[in-house]
Amino acid sequence: MDKILEAVVTSSYPASVKQGLVRRVLEAARQPLEREQCLALLALGARLYVGGTEELPRRVGCQLLHVAGRHHPDVFAEFFSARRVLRLLQGGAGPPGARALACVQLGLQLLPEGPAADEVFALLRREVLRAVCERPGPAACAQVARLLARHPRCVPDGPHRLLFCQQLVRCLGRFRCPAEGEEGAVEFLEQAQQVSGLLAQLWRAQPAAILPCLKELFAVISCTDEEPPSSALASVVQHLPLELMDGVVRNLSNDDSVTDAQMLMAISRMIDWVSWPLGKNIDKWIIALLKGLAAVKKFSILIEVSLAKIEKVFSKLLYPIVRGAALSVLKYMLLTFQHSHEAFHLVRTPACVAEVVIFGGLTLVPTVLPACLFPPQDLHVPNEDRIKQLLGQDAWTSQKSELAGFYPRLMAKSDTGKIGLINLGNTCYVNSILQALFMASDFRHCVLRLTEDNSQPLMTKLQWLFAFLEHSQRPAISPENFLSASWTPWFSPGTQQDCSEYLKYLLDRLHEEEKTGTRICQKLKQSSASTSVETMFGGKIVTRIRCLRCLNVSSREERCRRRRRLGSVLQPAEEVRAQAAGRAGARRQRKLCIAGDAAPPVLLVDGLGAQSGPQPCAEREEDAAAGSESGQRDEGGAAEEEGDEGGGHLGPRHQGAAAAPSGPEGSRSVLDLVNYFLSPERLTAENRYRCESCASLQDAEKVVELSQGPRYLILTLLRFSFDLRTMRRRKILDDVAIPLLLRLPLAGGRGQAYDLCSVVVHSGVSSESGHYYCYAREGAARPAAADRPEPENQWYLFNDTRVSFSSFESVSNVTSFFPKDTAYVLFYRQRPGDGPAAEPGSPRVRAEPTLHKDLMEAISKDNILYLQEQEKEARSRAAYISALPASPHWGRGFDEDKDEDEGSAGGCNPAGGNGGDFHRLVF
Repeated sequence: MDKILEAVVTSSYPASVKQGLVRRVLEAARQPLEREQCLALLALGARLYVGGTEELPRRVGCQLLHVAGRHHPDVFAEFFSARRVLRLLQGGAGPPGARALACVQLGLQLLPEGPAADEVFALLRREVLRAVCERPGPAACAQVARLLARHPRCVPDGPHRLLFCQQLVRCLGRFRCPAEGEEGAVEFLEQAQQVSGLLAQLWRAQPAAILPCLKELFAVISCTDEEPPSSALASVVQHLPLELMDGVVRNLSNDDSVTDAQMLMAISRMIDWVSWPLGKNIDKWIIALLKGLAAVKKFSILIEVSLAKIEKVFSKLLYPIVRGAALSVLKYMLLTFQHSHEAFHLVRTPACVAEVVIFGGLTLVPTVLPACLFPPQDLHVPNEDRIKQLLGQDAWTSQKSELAGFYPRLMAKSDTGKIGLINLGNTCYVNSILQALFMASDFRHCVLRLTEDNSQPLMTKLQWLFAFLEHSQRPAISPENFLSASWTPWFSPGTQQDCSEYLKYLLDRLHEEEKTGTRICQKLKQSSASTSVETMFGGKIVTRIRCLRCLNVSSREERCRRRRRLGSVLQPAEEVRAQAAGRAGARRQRKLCIAGDAAPPVLLVDGLGAQSGPQPCAEREEDAAAGSESGQRDEGGAAEEEGDEGGGHLGPRHQGAAAAPSGPEGSRSVLDLVNYFLSPERLTAENRYRCESCASLQDAEKVVELSQGPRYLILTLLRFSFDLRTMRRRKILDDVAIPLLLRLPLAGGRGQAYDLCSVVVHSGVSSESGHYYCYAREGAARPAAADRPEPENQWYLFNDTRVSFSSFESVSNVTSFFPKDTAYVLFYRQRPGDGPAAEPGSPRVRAEPTLHKDLMEAISKDNILYLQEQEKEARSRAAYISALPASPHWGRGFDEDKDEDEGSAGGCNPAGGNGGDFHRLVF
């Protein structure tokens, strides 16, 4: 019967004839058969199933085995012995074929339990290990996976199970897609998924095998001698528990036995796995490993792999099935590659972006791809603060390292994305002013737009400083070059100075230099008449003097070209009365325009007199050479009027909310002080006005009004005075309420709103010592209701090298929490839409200006240098980090500030921690 069936099946008879004969044989096989006849049919079925070249013989062989096995189990157990199984698996050269393995799997389904079955399973536990060690192809390996998934008793046990798992990883690395076309690719993907699924099943049963398999996986992908492994290894990643990620990445990135070449090869091949369509969490593992390398400062690997692979990752965005993972990896690579524009330029291809939009309507975040390539209505553009924060958090230098706690040199860039300034020895007064000017975004943009061929050396140095503050990867930079160029001649090096005096001198220098350059450019017809300093900090005032006899009014409008430094400062009321009673000469008197009967405040803002009750205000000298007692300059900024063609500080001449009443007894507010300063003043006695109509000196009333407000309003609260009783300079520590919104009345009944954007704080009790730091935000980014302050943007605290997140609550309560810390210089920014040149209702949101080529290259080179320095430092110190004591005593904390009020010439210096141990890139 078996010979006839074999002859017919392999003959050229029609399929219908063959199928008829097969049905009769199968019906006969269901009846009792002699042992020899049954064994012959089983042998024929195995030969047809394993060796058949066409579908019909293979199907007939399968049917014979099924029928004989079900109806003659004893004979089948005798036939399907361990010897028979061994012959099936070793029937040819090399690893067993998929058909042989499928035949074994079919036999195991029909094999009855008993000693024979136990012997077969014991044999298969050895043979499947041998089979995977011989590196079978995808089909055979997938058949092994199906066999073991269906019959777990065939899985190698004991120490052989771990070896089996590792060899499965090796097998996946050798997979090659055997056929082209969609069907072949789909079959290949299914085979890889079946093998990786078996691995996941084995890991669930034996979790201890996961880490050794990961080591084997890394050994495969990091090998530089063999041909590239298959991307089928990506199918393993989806089964790895994510809770192991941090530990695995940390151990791998700190493994000294792994060379840079091996790590580079491994991460490059992992990035190629982005194209694997069925993998999950591949992007998470890739990003985690990139972060791990950044944490241990292996920047050379990151730079090389990013430049080599970023185009390939970008190309995967065209395929929706892998777009999610590709976009995650691409976004991370671009956001972290901040030291240079090279990587970004590799993917800025409009044609590619257009294709991405066509194939699936992908919307990419503007921080990754240029918004100009997309319709604005399709993109949500985050504000500048948010973009900088994201960039700061993702930067390579921001990744946390275990070494950072031990070595200050390895401190990462602030999570805020902002950069600090190194204290060069009592230079915190410079750092705080520079950070406040930098955070004045309109002024910063104006400085950064400066062209290469200009005649403004100091402004150019400021441009370079601002550019590095914007784009450097260093946590802090040194302003040494800029400080040298902008040094105030009468300042003593190494001693604490007045920050407001430095600010005045700096703006004067910049304005005068810019005027000189403007005159040259005007001759060449290349520039307008106004300077950037004048545009940002200048305004116009109207001075009206009314004769009290003939009531004639003379008025004059002029640019704010004179900066009025304030006379008296915050003083207790009894001191003011004593000083006022002791002055013999006549003085100008000023009316009070503050509503209510409460006494006016006693803090003076650039010339605001201190007064209590009906007492006259303190005298204000007309110029620095007046020679009166309050005209002597002290360290805190004495009473004087100095020429200032740039209109450096205009704030003291401007008013807050009109007629704002002073608060409870003893309370002080900037609103009250500015309101009082703008109140009319009497010109009497020796200060009488010469009236042209009367042709004689007459009593008069003088009023100063603001006709055009500056873009940035700067108010200085002069807190340093000379105590006549103790004959020593001292600081006034009274708290002053600082409003977020300040409304200034303009001539003609108009008004202008200003939002607080920076506050420079002095910490200490003396002008010759202490410490300066700065609170700042970018400024109002969206117009708000006229009667409500702009919703608060993110505030930052700039404390020399340290930059941290803060809030307006911290700003307003700083003196309450720290009595020696008082607000000193306030920066207010004109609310968008309120200025004469602003478009109503349009926010001033602008991208950072494009830098000129030399500056961009300098920043890129320095960033690469910094990454190399950090990498070298980390590698040299990692060698002996384990030998450090468990609880080291390192003295003062990194970058701590100290207020040296007694026995010191200043409260901050590099030795005190403010300078840190940074590499000193200078400007």
